Amino acid sequence: MANDHPATQILAPRWLIPVAPHDEVLESHAVWVSDGRIEAILPREEAERRQQASAHPVDWIDLPEHALIPGLVNGHTHAAMSLMRGLADDLPLMTWLEEHIWPVEGQMLGHDFVHDGTMLAALEMIRGGTTTLSDMYFFPEAAIEAVQAAGLRGVFGIVVIDAANPWSADPEEALAKGVDLVNDWRRHPRVEFTLAPHAPYTVGDAALERVRTMSDQLDLPVHMHVHETAHEIETAIAAYGERPLARLDRLGLLNERVVAVHMTQLTDEEIARLAVTGTHVLHSPQSNLKLASGFCPVARLLEAGVNVGLGTDGAASNNDLDMLDEMRTAALIAKPIANDAAAVSAHQALHMATLGGARAYGLDDRIGSIEPGKRADLVAVNLDEPETQPVFDPVSTLVYSASRRQVSDVWVDGHALLRGGRLRQLDSRAIIDRANAWREPIRQAKPAG
Repeated sequence: MANDHPATQILAPRWLIPVAPHDEVLESHAVWVSDGRIEAILPREEAERRQQASAHPVDWIDLPEHALIPGLVNGHTHAAMSLMRGLADDLPLMTWLEEHIWPVEGQMLGHDFVHDGTMLAALEMIRGGTTTLSDMYFFPEAAIEAVQAAGLRGVFGIVVIDAANPWSADPEEALAKGVDLVNDWRRHPRVEFTLAPHAPYTVGDAALERVRTMSDQLDLPVHMHVHETAHEIETAIAAYGERPLARLDRLGLLNERVVAVHMTQLTDEEIARLAVTGTHVLHSPQSNLKLASGFCPVARLLEAGVNVGLGTDGAASNNDLDMLDEMRTAALIAKPIANDAAAVSAHQALHMATLGGARAYGLDDRIGSIEPGKRADLVAVNLDEPETQPVFDPVSTLVYSASRRQVSDVWVDGHALLRGGRLRQLDSRAIIDRANAWREPIRQAKPAG
């Protein structure tokens, strides 16, 4: 990545929303960034004095009508599936997967497909304020190349599934490839990994036990679709005589390293068990709504003390990667589910989209909030637009009114990826043209009907 920033920057927004401490909003404050790290949060006057006294160049970035927030953490996505956006809509999950998505993937999956789809996703995410993504998809080496070229931070899943696929013949090959990738990238500051068994209904006990052992040995999170639909629960009881969460618990896969995605079917006892074991939940409300998968009981999870992150899922089932819109949806649907207008406040939704996601993947010591010592993954949202005026509470305005079109600036490790609404290092036209080149091959690969 080009070194496009001086050693020191001062970001001076109208509103500084650090996320931690919770519910805090600072005005007339600035963030001092040095070598990609947040060095201090200072009153504006003190930051001005330090700039004037500095013996080295300091770049002052004024954000006069902006909210400055931590970079958004898209805690669950399938980035390359952006190439299948709109391919198969208005269908339930298993019909969508078995009759449309999986057949296309069987023909199209490969390094170039994943690279080009992930580049398209990265372009969209940067423009929407996402700085970190947790990706679950085949050919993760291609996704890593794309995400690094884009300048984002990525957590990459080593997908484990019993069925042979274009990336691996079986779980053992997938895990062996995964270990090689972890070893190759372990020293890169913006690359992390998870073990990613697809779901309880596609991964048998032997492979899940192997995943648990490797998670223990390598200290890697486990990222998995769990309790996504009522049908999943019914088929699990028929096949195993127990609900998927009970089976995972029996196999040692409920713990502080496990990130369970979707979780639309939960009993009170299961929620209590998630809290006791420290298992994280990753909420993807728009995909669940579109596929009619069900509703994650987020308010009950938060009340029980379960950490909840937020993700978009893939653009083939959402159909976008817009984390600001995902926050709004998460806050809105939680209220009728809980029969409580106070359920999942705007502050809680922002926490889920930032620090909650970071914590799920063990990154909360580095990202997810604006605190001294953390990496300078930061996003400015211009609230000086008709749709977001007047501003009484900038967090409420951000969650309930703002759109991703108002994201003006994005930094990762202090590097500007977006400045004043303009991309700094990606050629959007070239990325879009590459994506469009896949349209006809994908159309031809799609099953009839």
